[in-house]
Amino acid sequence: MADEDEATRAYRRTAQPPAAQPPADRPQAAAPAGPAGPAGSGREDTVPRARSKVYGKPRAGTAPVRPLGGSRHEAGDQGSAGHGGDGGSRGRDGAVRGGRGPRRTGRTVLRVVVVLVVLLLVAAVAGYFWIGSRLRPVESLTDYDGRPAETPGQDWLLVGSDSRAGLTAAQRKKLATGKAVGKRTDTMMLLHIPESGRPTLVSLPRDSYVPIEGHGSGKLNAAYAFGGPKLLTKTVERVTGIRIDHYMEIGFGGFVGIVDAIGGVNICVKQDIQDEKAGINLKKGCQDMDGGTALGYVRTRKTGAIPDFERTQRQRQFFSAVVQKAASPGTLLNPFTSVPLALSAADSVSVDPGTGLFDLLSVGMAMREGPVATAVPIGSLPTIGGQAVVKWDTQKALRLFEALAADKQVPKDVITK
Repeated sequence: MADEDEATRAYRRTAQPPAAQPPADRPQAAAPAGPAGPAGSGREDTVPRARSKVYGKPRAGTAPVRPLGGSRHEAGDQGSAGHGGDGGSRGRDGAVRGGRGPRRTGRTVLRVVVVLVVLLLVAAVAGYFWIGSRLRPVESLTDYDGRPAETPGQDWLLVGSDSRAGLTAAQRKKLATGKAVGKRTDTMMLLHIPESGRPTLVSLPRDSYVPIEGHGSGKLNAAYAFGGPKLLTKTVERVTGIRIDHYMEIGFGGFVGIVDAIGGVNICVKQDIQDEKAGINLKKGCQDMDGGTALGYVRTRKTGAIPDFERTQRQRQFFSAVVQKAASPGTLLNPFTSVPLALSAADSVSVDPGTGLFDLLSVGMAMREGPVATAVPIGSLPTIGGQAVVKWDTQKALRLFEALAADKQVPKDVITK
């Protein structure tokens, strides 16, 4: 064998029979499970792979555990799906979750709402002080020896004058106000706002015969003619025993402007009234009145056996209707009525220096439920010095004013309808 040459050895290798193959119908042994070893290791990994556990229990399947959220490659591949145009992101189950888009929209809307609220508050505060600055102050309350002491609640002296200030010649003709110069008190009412309960509105007849400091005795409205608001307020305080806390006065022009600003008022007329001097022709029944018609209604003297007494009833009726409508939510919450009302009131109402816009608003709020309306009880209607005057029923009048001074309910037997 050693002497065989290389050619002979090559021939022997090629002539050897091939290795026996297992029969085709015999199944071959399965290769061990598990991934092969590293490339080039020269050996196969025949050790079974240990199954991992999830929360202490065997995990189903043989796939390797993936980190939460996937690999970086998967995140890159799914970028358009996880953070696509819908602003969503994928959770563990692959479902798209809400993203930053809706959150940013909600925050933007919230910021806009906050800005609008702040602007409205600033505008409301600025408007309040601006309108308040337009109120016309008038000196009307003074201290003097013997002045009544302060009493519970608030007491207002409400005065309607026949001033034509601010009215043009055409307006005076339309409203039938005449051409009289100066101003006189056409209406006087005492409003008591208690600390609790309904307010009381008392008409003070302008022809009431009362003592007037420095002028003897005369009609109540003469006090205004002699000494203006100061002497009128002082006279009312002395004859009623009530200290006046606030004074408010309005002329013909302001009267009409306020009624028109709130869109008119509904008044129930007891009888047909035709009065050329007042410029009205009214039929019996409830009806809406504009400023001019309402002015004629409260001024006319064409009704009742005692015209001035009937007129004070209409004045209380009208005043209550105006204030209740002005203080209603439909008026206050509507800028198209509340703003014109505030401007008209500020431009036409004169008040004592200590009265502000908030005080005026408190009057409206107090009268929303309607006041107890009455007049000073009348004792007689004599003629003194050639003038028809009104004398009060002294005893009933004292009981009326004493109840108001004590902030108590007015006795029913002194209330005049």
